[in-house]
Amino acid sequence: METSSPSYSEIILEEWNGSSSTKLSKTATITASPSLFIQRSGGRFNHVWRRVLQAFVPEASNSFSLGFPSSVTPDYVPFQVWDLLQGLSTYIRMMLSTQALLSAIGVGEKSATVIGATFQWFLRDLTGMLGGILFTFYQGSNLDSNAKMWRLVADLMNDLGMLMDLLSPLFPSAFVFIVCLGSLSRSFTGVASGATRAALTQHFALQNNAADISAKEGSQETVATMIGMALGMLLARVTTGHALSIWFCFLSLTMFHMYANYRAVRCLALTTLNPERSSIVFQYFMKTGQVLSPETVSKMEHVLPIWTTSSSSRSVKSMHMQVRLGARVSSLNHLELMDVLHSAGSHYKKAKYLLVEKKGIVSSILHKDSTSKDVLQSFFHALVMANLTDKNKSVHLESQSWMDKQYEVFIRKLRFSGWKTERLLSPSIMWKANWICGPLDAKID
Repeated sequence: METSSPSYSEIILEEWNGSSSTKLSKTATITASPSLFIQRSGGRFNHVWRRVLQAFVPEASNSFSLGFPSSVTPDYVPFQVWDLLQGLSTYIRMMLSTQALLSAIGVGEKSATVIGATFQWFLRDLTGMLGGILFTFYQGSNLDSNAKMWRLVADLMNDLGMLMDLLSPLFPSAFVFIVCLGSLSRSFTGVASGATRAALTQHFALQNNAADISAKEGSQETVATMIGMALGMLLARVTTGHALSIWFCFLSLTMFHMYANYRAVRCLALTTLNPERSSIVFQYFMKTGQVLSPETVSKMEHVLPIWTTSSSSRSVKSMHMQVRLGARVSSLNHLELMDVLHSAGSHYKKAKYLLVEKKGIVSSILHKDSTSKDVLQSFFHALVMANLTDKNKSVHLESQSWMDKQYEVFIRKLRFSGWKTERLLSPSIMWKANWICGPLDAKID
């Protein structure tokens, strides 16, 4: 007995486009009834525009997640807008400074030699390379904990580097020194900007799409670079031979560049805890029992280097300056060592850290087996102790009592408000210790 396969009078096949399940759009409908018929949906321009947009905005890591803008944090778009504007001003000014540098080297002059220009350029690049290595050695561990501040410092150093290039033709006798100084300044920019950008990319990525965000930022910067170079070449051509116009354009663009950078970092609402942000949320919790959101704290924290702020505004949020993480045991005096030994056997038996207070400064000695959570706990414990130093109380007993009763509540409220409590972003801790508490002695290695 033969069985006939079912026949359909009409078959419809739809074509959809999009990298996210919530951002799909129908582009075509194919019908077989009885002949093949294709009906396009939407205009060709809309389809092309969507494809172009996908090259510049980050999508989710897989098609089952939300696409842009849900694939990034809310502060991504305003930060990128200001960041691209400051980048545009940089590329325009770069044409002016490069023109001045080439003129100083002797491009276009018959008396200039190729070997002389090559040697000068080599010294300039060598200085920059050595400067980058030294800057990484001394400040590399601080870049994560103060990403906002170092982002601003990096662009300020870039401005100084371009200023040196622009000044180089004015002082022929000191040309090599000036261009090497400018290269050294820009080398700091390369290290600090790259490192802080990596930290910000991780912050923006909500759906494990950090690589996509980094790639799309490269596309955005490429477009900004091309536009900036075109405008820069036009400006360089117009201002050639007019020193006053060159300096006016350069200084005006530099002021806009720093303003755009400041606005960019002010847009950021980082959810990771560093010493200053921890101090702000802790002080507010001690007063009200509530925890501030990352957005609120971002408006209160310093983004400029601490020495640029007034003493009055600095004192409000400087409690974190009273804490020293990773104190070196051998640097303590006799009385402090006795205090440490006593504390190890009484107050901190279960903790992976020891605290020592002297003249309002609380030093944290971390155990060699301490984890990132222990570092965070020791820092908040030190803040509690620093808060008690002016109240003539037993700081060890009172601070431990607060930690036993309030610390877990505080951490839960931090998580509920959107903070990441897995670790504290702090400079690298180079010194640790080990203590063994027995019935008769307490020993520190």
